[in-house]
Amino acid sequence: MSSMTLMMALAVVGGVVLVVLAAQGAWALRKAGPKRAMLARGSQQVEPVMTSAAPAAMAAARDPLSTRAPTHRSSVKLDPLIDAIATLRLDSLVSAEFALHHLPPTRRAGSKAYLVEGLNADSGEWETPVAGAQYSEFQAGVQLASRNGALNEIEYSEFVQKVQDFADGVGALAEIPDMLEVVARGRELDTFAGGHDAQLAVHLRARSATWSIAYIHQHAARHGFVPGAVPGRLVLPSPEEGAPPLLTLSFDARAALADDPNQSAVSDVTLSFDVAQTASARQPFVAWQASAQALSLGMEAAVVDDNGRPLTDAGFAVIGSELVQLYAALEARDLAAGSAAARRLFN
Repeated sequence: MSSMTLMMALAVVGGVVLVVLAAQGAWALRKAGPKRAMLARGSQQVEPVMTSAAPAAMAAARDPLSTRAPTHRSSVKLDPLIDAIATLRLDSLVSAEFALHHLPPTRRAGSKAYLVEGLNADSGEWETPVAGAQYSEFQAGVQLASRNGALNEIEYSEFVQKVQDFADGVGALAEIPDMLEVVARGRELDTFAGGHDAQLAVHLRARSATWSIAYIHQHAARHGFVPGAVPGRLVLPSPEEGAPPLLTLSFDARAALADDPNQSAVSDVTLSFDVAQTASARQPFVAWQASAQALSLGMEAAVVDDNGRPLTDAGFAVIGSELVQLYAALEARDLAAGSAAARRLFN
């Protein structure tokens, strides 16, 4: 199943407007400008209620203690599944300080990640050189493919040059894989990745009055979203330390950068998640659908696809079914969504 299949699903499942429960209370419409954030005055406003498994999924996304999945993200390591690896044999131990001195200033070969690891003489573990350690062997790797495409001959030649320079510096004998074989592996991996990459998105479109930036932030914050590093972007953080956000809510960055952002009129925000970057155990699809429905109620917005067609519960179900097949295909290739290898490949 390909990302194209998922995009086609998004395109064809429109039709009937979402049936939702009417929320108690209503925002007063202002005729002369975008909707403003509401200040609490005595009584609380009643929020839309999320249905099905949504509360649990959203709580799990916000609370690291609500799931048994590990909360620490391990450091990047070479993986034969997605890296071409050269072995560097040593006649004697080499200190980390000596090795670090001879590493190249950049950790890329063209657009591909380049990494050197040492075999720790004490622990017997492969690791990025750490001050104070001694190493009996090194290995260097270059990533075979990424969202920028497959490793090409020029990038591989740059990798080989970096490996040879490092080997000469530390007095190692380099055993380097054949270029034609490596490039062929990169193209095959890139073909697989291109057919199994998906980033799902829906639009929340204002039904009547436009929104101010503060209005968007206020509603998003009620569902766990926080400002992202990029203007015009809010994120629902992952409970996994260092991991990409579970969901992203984005809108026109120019509105966020305006002299007075709250005078900006925004009528469309995009809610999305990156399938390969997020483990299925985090239930990103459930959180995505629940967030879309809850925000649409609170903000008086329609949930639509890229063509402006309403996305119904049945439509979400179709996409969810396709997503199960995509998860299975990634797992069968040992590239389960959210795994270290998948995050590197689909990046």
